[in-house]
Amino acid sequence: MVFASEKDANKDKDEKSKIEKELFSDRKNAWEMLGEERKTAFRFCDDYKEFIDKNKTEREITAWAERLAKKNGYVSFEEATPTSKKIYSTNHGKNIVLVDLGNGKLSDGLRIIGAHIDSLRLDLKLNPVYESDPFLMINLHYYGGIKKFQWLNVPLAMHGVVFNKKGEKVNIEIGEKDDEPVFVISDLAIHLEEPEFKEKPTKDIIKGEDLDAIGGSIPLDDKKVKEKLKAAFLKAINDKYKLVEEDFVSAEVSLYPATKARDVGIDSGIIGAPAHDDRVCAYLSIQSIMEAKSTHPKMVLFVDKEETGSVGNTSMDSMFLENFIEKLVKLRKETHLAKEVLAKSKAISADVTHGLDPKFADKMDLSNVNKVGYGTVVEKYGGGGGKYYTNDANAEYLSWIRRVFDEANIPWQHGEASKVDQGGGGTISYMLAKYNMDIIDIGPPVLAMHSPFELTSKIDVYATFKAYKAFYEYK
Repeated sequence: MVFASEKDANKDKDEKSKIEKELFSDRKNAWEMLGEERKTAFRFCDDYKEFIDKNKTEREITAWAERLAKKNGYVSFEEATPTSKKIYSTNHGKNIVLVDLGNGKLSDGLRIIGAHIDSLRLDLKLNPVYESDPFLMINLHYYGGIKKFQWLNVPLAMHGVVFNKKGEKVNIEIGEKDDEPVFVISDLAIHLEEPEFKEKPTKDIIKGEDLDAIGGSIPLDDKKVKEKLKAAFLKAINDKYKLVEEDFVSAEVSLYPATKARDVGIDSGIIGAPAHDDRVCAYLSIQSIMEAKSTHPKMVLFVDKEETGSVGNTSMDSMFLENFIEKLVKLRKETHLAKEVLAKSKAISADVTHGLDPKFADKMDLSNVNKVGYGTVVEKYGGGGGKYYTNDANAEYLSWIRRVFDEANIPWQHGEASKVDQGGGGTISYMLAKYNMDIIDIGPPVLAMHSPFELTSKIDVYATFKAYKAFYEYK
């Protein structure tokens, strides 16, 4: 039995004092803040799941974005005139930039959201196949930072492009349909492990050179052929795509997790899927520019190679963005420099961050942790240790972001990805910051980042969409 006095005492504990209400930061669960919008969030995430199931490579995402842009009234830069308001441009089929000029001037700067569209995968080597009795093996080189052991026994689908000796582009996709085969990197049975195997650090469980996938097992029925398994594989590829082994020299073909997006938890509140990092932010940024109602110029930028350091002619380190702005200024017969336009811009580096996993709470600073289900995350800086290779946003810009989100009733939180010396990671923000623009990292928290099956909350996805849209619309 609980007496009335005890009830009153418990009630007093639950209620915050006046000074706590007035002075303490109060982070609220986003599901509770957006209770009336739960059904909308679920419907929104159904469309997102369809997107990530169908678009895995940079080229596929760029092509999807181009189709969406055209559907919403954007024209290619080559077709644009000085009075065109909505313009897009692609770069090597792996970058795209969309700009909606509204009624503003470039000299006033842009609202920019930039996301990377490359993701973790296993790239086929230039000599992609070999026989290792009794299998045909696919020779692979992993892309980006992965825990190699997590990719064992995962069904993998083949995606990519090959240019044959005539220079003709051939698109490859095998393993996404239910009636198609997948590829697998097999693991060692637990019964065969040596005692010392259990003491190995995770980085030594499997080496990079051992991350080769089983590609076939039935030899070609031809007595004259010496390498019957290799011949069977290449014949199957030739029958379907008219390609030969030498064509893989001029190719970009990779294995991606063939896993479909699934709801996680009895309440279906979480989405599990490969590569939320950073396809979720790419999807949200382009959806927000399509729906934002504002008159000032705004832009979405998709870049490649972020997971390997942002180097190359399709990366954030390339001149693609600056060259596009320069051509746009000339098209509109304005007189300022591209760098001046960018310096007056405000930007979001749209990327995911780490969320708190209670099992690994010791890796986090619990007073500065980001929680799944508490809305989008605003991160002032990333990196690790001494804040190397990261942008550290100005306090003035954070103040502006606070006003944007608070006035739009956006569920948002602020924190750090991990303990100071635990680790960290970079984004494209410090590369955009070189133009002297205001920029900060904003995106949903994710669990199991860089694994073949990452987790993020539906309410965080929806809150991030609302945040990006509010960023575009704020006056």
